Amino acid sequence: MLEHGSFDRQKIYSVTALTRMIRAALETSFPAPVWVEGEISNFTRAHSGHLYFNLKDKDAQLAGVMWRSSAEKVPFELESGQQVVCRGQINVYERRGQYQFQVEIIEPKGKGALQLAFEQLKEKLQKEGLFSSELKKSLPLLPKKVGIVTSPKGAAISDILRTLERRFARLHILILPAKVQGEGAAEEIAAGIDYFTARKDFDVIIVGRGGGSIEDLWAFNEEIVARAIFRCPLPVITAVGHEVDFTIADFVSDIRASTPTAAAEMVIETEQALLDKIDNLRTRMVQLLRFQTQERKNDLLSLVHHRAFQNFKMKVLNLFQRVDDLELRALNSLRDERQRLSESRSRTQLLEERSVNLIKAKLQVLRAQWEKLSAELHNLSPLSILKKGYTLCWDQERKCLIRRIENIEEGDRLTVSFYRGEFACQVKALNRGIAIEDHGRKDKQG
Repeated sequence: MLEHGSFDRQKIYSVTALTRMIRAALETSFPAPVWVEGEISNFTRAHSGHLYFNLKDKDAQLAGVMWRSSAEKVPFELESGQQVVCRGQINVYERRGQYQFQVEIIEPKGKGALQLAFEQLKEKLQKEGLFSSELKKSLPLLPKKVGIVTSPKGAAISDILRTLERRFARLHILILPAKVQGEGAAEEIAAGIDYFTARKDFDVIIVGRGGGSIEDLWAFNEEIVARAIFRCPLPVITAVGHEVDFTIADFVSDIRASTPTAAAEMVIETEQALLDKIDNLRTRMVQLLRFQTQERKNDLLSLVHHRAFQNFKMKVLNLFQRVDDLELRALNSLRDERQRLSESRSRTQLLEERSVNLIKAKLQVLRAQWEKLSAELHNLSPLSILKKGYTLCWDQERKCLIRRIENIEEGDRLTVSFYRGEFACQVKALNRGIAIEDHGRKDKQG
């Protein structure tokens, strides 16, 4: 037994050693991961991006930390008072000597994380006025240039183009390809909208994609997309998913279409409505002329039956016949006008097809000419000539090309270049009297 005032020095630990023993005991006592439910309090977001908070219930509280790498993946905004469920592990912060809960995943209790993020952003943007109906822009009466931001491989673009083609819309269409789901999709969609914002020569923009789950459509719930739509001076139609799907982009856009097909129909609806109105007015005008003509007929008939006008009966009847002829000619003219309008549309389509074929043929001719000139240029290349077995003769410093035998003297040092490689030599003897042509002729004779 130890005497009073004495102690066993073999049992003395440093603070660090004891803290590490406690840390090892705690971390091995709880299986990883651990799920914990509680209310967030004392929430703090550090400049580094790390999150610090407490998880509490009515009887206890637990210090929590979430590192930036995990915090960046949380889709909704954390705040004090939220009931959450967290997954993580228990460890010890040695510098303070306290245990804490290191959170890896955090979800709202009773509601999905994405749904909560949707509601939070919707409330935020609504307070800023991004959904205001007074700021909504109407579609142009006769749009001519339409911009589309979507995936070039999805079903949405096929539905839009098929609808426009079926209605014979005379439109200039520019498709800006963008990812519509997954990492980086929101940034590409926003960049596509900003491109048309900078152009300003388009009449309307369609932004959308086909149907999918809330995760698939989430790019259209990102704040970066909502703000890109809001600052766009052009009317923006959103067509995201199916009729039951609503996204943040739908609330900000000028017009929400239930499907991509409906978006295409909206674009050309104004033009068709104008044509229908013109046709309706033309019909009403004809009916009014008929009514007025009939009234004049009735007036004349009443005069014809009067004795004082018996002598003019035949003249009046002739006038009736002439009026009938004019009415028939007017109706025929109206029918011919409609026929010419239909034929004009058909001729326009035919001319477009012919123009495309002519351009393709011209491009083929130009490509053939380019390939021919390229081959001729290749044949004239010095390297092509050297490849046939010829060489180039230079002075020793490779500064001057030797073209004549008169420029060489005995004892000169020269460099001879082949297609691949070269060698240096020294002139030992010269024969300036025999040309290559003469030398070849003598070889043939002898």
